[in-house]
Amino acid sequence: MAFLGPTDFFGEGCLAGQPKRISTAAALSECAIVRIEKSAAIKVIQDQPRFSELLLSYLLTRNIRIEEDLIDRLFNSSEKRLARILLLLASFGKDSTPQQIIPKISQETLAEMVGTTRARVSFFMNKFRKLGFVKYDGGLEVHSSLLNVILHDEPLTIRQK
Repeated sequence: MAFLGPTDFFGEGCLAGQPKRISTAAALSECAIVRIEKSAAIKVIQDQPRFSELLLSYLLTRNIRIEEDLIDRLFNSSEKRLARILLLLASFGKDSTPQQIIPKISQETLAEMVGTTRARVSFFMNKFRKLGFVKYDGGLEVHSSLLNVILHDEPLTIRQK
């Protein structure tokens, strides 16, 4: 599972001779994709050191992210995985204000990303909303306080008034 943004690559396995496509990509928003033939990509890698450095840096960074995702999937609960995905979608950490994320992302799509059911995502999203971690208002706003779900192993409970 990866979230790609502007200037990101995908499908680079073919450069290493990967015989079959082992992943798929789905756009969550409008985007433009540029297809580069293998021979042209190899030529650019060989002839343009700056591009080669950029691609290598990207691939190493993505490899680290894939390892983090695998550890997350193996050792964290569905609730923590959903919290992490929401924070990633909101580009958490780029500034201190909550950011509005993809206006229409379905709970089914979130469930696929988390590796759980839509019903579980619905349950956790309602819980996060009641706790003030997320807000629905024409889009989904994620508050930095959601980081507490990931950092603390304490169970989250909704306080009764």
